[in-house]
Amino acid sequence: MKMATTTSTHLTHSAEETIALGERLAATLASGTVVALTGDLGAGKTALTKGLARGLGVTEPITSPTFTLVAEHPARDGRRLYHVDLYRLDAPQQAVEIGIEEELAPDGWTIIEWAERLDDLLPPGTVRVQMEIVSENERRITVA
Repeated sequence: MKMATTTSTHLTHSAEETIALGERLAATLASGTVVALTGDLGAGKTALTKGLARGLGVTEPITSPTFTLVAEHPARDGRRLYHVDLYRLDAPQQAVEIGIEEELAPDGWTIIEWAERLDDLLPPGTVRVQMEIVSENERRITVA
């Protein structure tokens, strides 16, 4: 088990708070963890990813790999962070065709934006993060 099976809900009031939450959550992630981010456009998935990356020791800038689908970043202890953005995919089969399984690497961490597009292809133990827009600046973030 990579993380406790509890659910926690957080309310953030700015992108900076969402990034800080991601940084704190990163401390709970064992190597090999897949983090599945779901939520509407503008819910803060990339902001949370920036914080997770920072907490995992990534020093490179994090941008959403919408057109490349996967970005790989050096992280702490020689491990890698794989940042996947499935926004442009229409069906889970497309993720299989691009070799998504290879990005779920045990030598680091994988963060998947728009993870709902994978349906049931996520591995057991995936940390699921649901992001909701509460207001212009507020986000409700549920981690399970």
